[in-house]
Amino acid sequence: MKNRVTVSIADLEYTLVAPEDAGYVHRVASHVDAKVREVLEGSKTSMVDAAVLAAVNITDEYFKEVETSENLRRQLKEYLEEAAAVKQELSEAKREIFKLQNKKQSQPGG
Repeated sequence: MKNRVTVSIADLEYTLVAPEDAGYVHRVASHVDAKVREVLEGSKTSMVDAAVLAAVNITDEYFKEVETSENLRRQLKEYLEEAAAVKQELSEAKREIFKLQNKKQSQPGG
């Protein structure tokens, strides 16, 4: 189901159609509004230029977040692989202990 949500960005109203709920759409629009206003603040930039520069800034943030996310995934994968190796070592050590205990019990006087 698509929701129609009216939002304000840089004092202009837009009706957005999205599957997400209205709260989410308002948060997105609020972020865009803040970025456009940040570019407009103290400059004589046109609304179109401000929108383009805001889009560049938002895209820069996005790419940096994607890179951070990929680094975290890679790090998590390494930790999981390391944990699996340690688990394998532990399993092998337990088997060795079990063998040694059985060997000791099967010896006379053990």
